[in-house]
Amino acid sequence: MDAANPPDYCNEEVFRRNTLPPRSYHIPENESLSLNGQWHFHYAPAPAKSPSPTPNSSSVASEGWTTIQVPGHWQLQGHGHPHYTNVQFPIPVCPPFVPSENPTGAYRRTFYVPPSWNDHQLRLRFDGVDSAYHVWVNGKSVGYAQGSRNAAEFDVTDLVKHGSPNELFVRVYQWSDGSYIEDQDQWWLSGIYRDVHLIAYPREGYIADWFLRTDLDNEYHNGVLQATVDIVTTVKATLAVTITTVPGEETIAEVTRDIEKSGSVELSIPVDNPRKWTAETPNLYSVSLELRGSDDEPFHWASQKIGFRKVELKGGLICVNGQPIQFRGVNRHDHHPLFGRAVPLDFIRRDLLLMKQHNINALRCSHYPSHPKLFDIADELGLWVMDEADLECHGFYDAVGRAQGIPEEMDYEERKKLAFGKAAQYTSNNPTWKAAYVDRMEQMIQRDKNHPSIIIWSLGNESFYGQNHKAMYEYAKRVDPGRLVHYEGDVHAESADMYSYMYASVDKLVELAKTEGVKPDGSSEKPIILCEYAHAMGNGPGWLEDYQEAFRSHARLQGGFIWEWANHGLLKKDDDGKEYYAYGGDFGDTPNDGTFVMDGLVNSVHEPTPGLVELKKVFEPVKVTVEGDYLVIQSIYDFVGLDHLTVTYKAERLELSATAVASGTLSLPSTPPGKTARVEIPAEVRAWRERKGHHGLAGPPIYFTVSFTLRTGTAWAPIGHEVAWFQHHLTNGVAHGPDGDRAQDESELSFQETDAYATVTGQDFTFVFDKSSGYFTTWAKAGQSLLEPDPRTGAAIIPSFWRPPTDNDMKLSLPYWKRFGVDVLTSQLRSLSITKTGSKESGQAVTFISNVFLSPPVLDWGYHARITQTISPTGNLHIAVSLKATGSAPEHVPRIGLNLRLSRKLDQVKWHGLGPGESYPDKRSAQRVGIWTAESVSELHTPYDVPQENGNRMGTKWVSITDPHSSGAGIVIYDGTYPNVRDETPFSFAASRYSTKTIQDAKHPCDLVEENATLLRLDHQVAGVGTAACGPGVREDLLVKVDKDNEVKFSFKLGPLSG
Repeated sequence: MDAANPPDYCNEEVFRRNTLPPRSYHIPENESLSLNGQWHFHYAPAPAKSPSPTPNSSSVASEGWTTIQVPGHWQLQGHGHPHYTNVQFPIPVCPPFVPSENPTGAYRRTFYVPPSWNDHQLRLRFDGVDSAYHVWVNGKSVGYAQGSRNAAEFDVTDLVKHGSPNELFVRVYQWSDGSYIEDQDQWWLSGIYRDVHLIAYPREGYIADWFLRTDLDNEYHNGVLQATVDIVTTVKATLAVTITTVPGEETIAEVTRDIEKSGSVELSIPVDNPRKWTAETPNLYSVSLELRGSDDEPFHWASQKIGFRKVELKGGLICVNGQPIQFRGVNRHDHHPLFGRAVPLDFIRRDLLLMKQHNINALRCSHYPSHPKLFDIADELGLWVMDEADLECHGFYDAVGRAQGIPEEMDYEERKKLAFGKAAQYTSNNPTWKAAYVDRMEQMIQRDKNHPSIIIWSLGNESFYGQNHKAMYEYAKRVDPGRLVHYEGDVHAESADMYSYMYASVDKLVELAKTEGVKPDGSSEKPIILCEYAHAMGNGPGWLEDYQEAFRSHARLQGGFIWEWANHGLLKKDDDGKEYYAYGGDFGDTPNDGTFVMDGLVNSVHEPTPGLVELKKVFEPVKVTVEGDYLVIQSIYDFVGLDHLTVTYKAERLELSATAVASGTLSLPSTPPGKTARVEIPAEVRAWRERKGHHGLAGPPIYFTVSFTLRTGTAWAPIGHEVAWFQHHLTNGVAHGPDGDRAQDESELSFQETDAYATVTGQDFTFVFDKSSGYFTTWAKAGQSLLEPDPRTGAAIIPSFWRPPTDNDMKLSLPYWKRFGVDVLTSQLRSLSITKTGSKESGQAVTFISNVFLSPPVLDWGYHARITQTISPTGNLHIAVSLKATGSAPEHVPRIGLNLRLSRKLDQVKWHGLGPGESYPDKRSAQRVGIWTAESVSELHTPYDVPQENGNRMGTKWVSITDPHSSGAGIVIYDGTYPNVRDETPFSFAASRYSTKTIQDAKHPCDLVEENATLLRLDHQVAGVGTAACGPGVREDLLVKVDKDNEVKFSFKLGPLSG
């Protein structure tokens, strides 16, 4: 390498050679040739070892050549390996230089030019190549480009041959100076991963580009289409621009203009009261552009979908068509579990359909322009889009911060003060990089400028802030003043139209709304959004409802974008046959950031996780409350009322099953966006408030559920799709479930005792109690095992405070809990008493009172536990636990409850409580109270891509676990106050086949090995999940606090069920 003349891929001032100006994305159907498919491929460890583009060479058959699929990444086709980092660069930080070991892929294929194109300009278009590349045709240099997520077009008219094969040769470099500003949180993957086309343009003239801008009058009623059309022509022609409806193709406007020479044509076309485009009303029109010859026949044409809408800052708020909007959004990377960023179009469409079906209305393209056809889908379905420049250089923070020894636990704002200014000097505030930065803005805007869904341009992500961002902003405002500009790194919104933050706590966010940019009179000129929040990693996110309430309560907080849409796992098959979705480090990639790439609302195959189900409920556009005999129904929509929804209701009595006692359809009055309507609760429902059960006692609880579904089908969901729902506890009642108590005859209890064990036997049941530990070891009924001893503790039932950690626990809570040994508590029996009470006539009982001390090795804290366990003559077991913490205890623990080991034969689960999915104190909104059934314990397991705590069910009144092959024999558990007390306290349960240690140790689901048992947790308290992997931890009041001043008391009643 010549230091005075570095290669293009090590020169920040060279990012394009011989490329044509960027233009609107359009691939003409009849005048384009796809070059996708199988190419010849050669992989070399460095550019110097890559083959030369010799024309008509037979080297494709020589050593080192193979085949590869385009679009695609070479790391996913057997060459090199994927590499994941979040922030840190995987290469030494010395921009613009990159390692000498710069893997290089040589691509080669042939193509024929169609005979009808003999008199055409021919362009070679690459829509995405990572990270930089040179191009040759027939051995002659065509040009060079970089900017991995941006397109490049080359004029190859004079280089191609007609009537004989042409050879296309592309040399792709894994690393380039552009890699320093493409440090997005995703896999480093290389190659030609988006479409390649040969495109023909008529020599006599063609439409080179167009910018179609819509505007509305001051009343947002009538519209105008402002069209700038770039024409290249050698003949006199006529430009015809026609606007038609979609669907229907009814012409609503047509304008023609005579063209004498090449240049830009400006047109202004008024349209009376067009149907407006919004994310809620994605009304589209089609614009046809035709270049006609003297015979009035078109010789070149194109078409573009448009939407009439106006974007502006008004009253300090982001407004569309004069109306402030709220973003209920997500961040989305291009990802496919097999193909990486080479995402098929149907997979992209499925993503956006899922978003709409889960009440998501906004999309941030993180952190680069997405596949160009994504925006057509967003236009059609209706999504507010923030399109983001292909720019991130977050790794410079580590280069600065690590050298300074800045601790990660330091306050983020303080770390920014210490490091961000220095980090910006590498590229963002370096004038030699200015042109490269502006080029990335130009490429994005020029490609995507015609899409109504795009209402905000973003200058990139996590690239600090410098003069080059200001230049990008100036370009955007000069070229496209009709859209707003975003950049989170511009903390004072100097060159941004909004304040933007990441992962701010709810309290901090509300404080910012009241102070940031606020004038003495209380007004402000710019709103606030969260470009990233509620980090959706693993079992999470918590806090969703808290954030949404902040958005509802403060108009200036205009919503945000969840991080992020999808896990980025890549399917990997090990030599031992194990298959799993891999994350950082699984390919031997170092340095790496491990599981941080698994932080999505959908898993690696883009199926919804519980987090997305929760988000749908929190984002639902209808809010319902009860006031007396009325439902108060509020439309949260910004542009539409509720006329498109059908409202149905049902009241259910919850006993052994849910029985509908009333149902019907509600008539909803006209409810404009943002307004409320009062609807009387039907009389047949209200009547159940006063009804009693048998003999005047309270009957079972009754729940009233209201559902809002689509009245007609849409482009994103069929008729009947549920958009929102509401549930109201109509009557408390008593939750009668399977009644193990009264279903059994009383029998005389037999008691036998040795030095080590005590055995209690009834008519057809047996309990064995370990006197040395103070716990039961077995419980059998009619010869079938119900409870079994745990191999580690020897106990069948034991107090526990531990569960597997979540991803959100890993950063703070897990080290804290482990520091206090919460995961290794031991049990010491301090005293034991056994009493036999009653008589055969009055009813016998045997009570075991164990006083144990639960404490970890090394440390001096623990729980004094008094465990009272009573066996009734009917074979029921009542357990009452009293806990008192002592010593230097932690402030909080994961849970407080019991661990039980049941026979594996107990497999079918039925419960009264929240369901059907998992629930936690800060992630329970999406679950409804009902009677739920799982045919197998395995159905209760949530298969997160990274194994972790899962499957908790809150609000439980009773749960039964039975042997489905033995006519329902098994066990039922109630809160210990049952059956004599009303308003029994709900509890949580989790049933699994996997031990806590197995889940903790497993890197992937394929590592999970089932126990030969059913493992049951019964919990008095469980902690929330929070978002501490990147954001606020669990809300303070949702932690399980260790109270050294007061006892914690809880109880359960366990009853056998006969087959």
